[in-house]
Amino acid sequence: MRDLIVTAFVSVDGVMEAPGGEPGYRNSGWTVSSVEMDEAAFEIKGREQDEAGALLLGRRSYEAFAPVWPRREEFAGYNSKPRYVVSTTLTEEDPRWPATILRTVEDVAELKRTEGGPLSVHGSATLGRSLADAGLVDRYHLLVFPVLLGAGRRLFSDTDQDLTRLGLVEHEVYANGVQKQVFDVLR
Repeated sequence: MRDLIVTAFVSVDGVMEAPGGEPGYRNSGWTVSSVEMDEAAFEIKGREQDEAGALLLGRRSYEAFAPVWPRREEFAGYNSKPRYVVSTTLTEEDPRWPATILRTVEDVAELKRTEGGPLSVHGSATLGRSLADAGLVDRYHLLVFPVLLGAGRRLFSDTDQDLTRLGLVEHEVYANGVQKQVFDVLR
């Protein structure tokens, strides 16, 4: 069985929308404009790429990444791995960055039952919340930025649900105030 890892840049108040400058959000680009760059804080991103067995994305993130990631050298590891996109509306994969289309979180549950390395979920706020609500997330890799953004898409849903316990397995605070927090979901 594969682990499912949700990885995100997140503000202290839980917002993960438009961290890299995606249009349409008033605080777009907050990860690059809010704190000084510290390469050490991004070490986990290279490790995630090396350890991932496949990439799992929601439709919006897939459509944003597909025109960009195939041309970026820093994503060569992900570009060589299988990709899956969960969408009820996507009719075909983007030929620039082919992916298998899954329709439901139940399809993701079936994919988790296959052999292979971890499924790594990047961006994909709506998908991440749905996977968490369905009890499919095994681990969170969070880079928490020392900012409050107020409105915006959040990492966690506000669904009324039972308590979920997390075990902190790795953490570090960097000179720029960014915190790495790695949590296992305890079952």
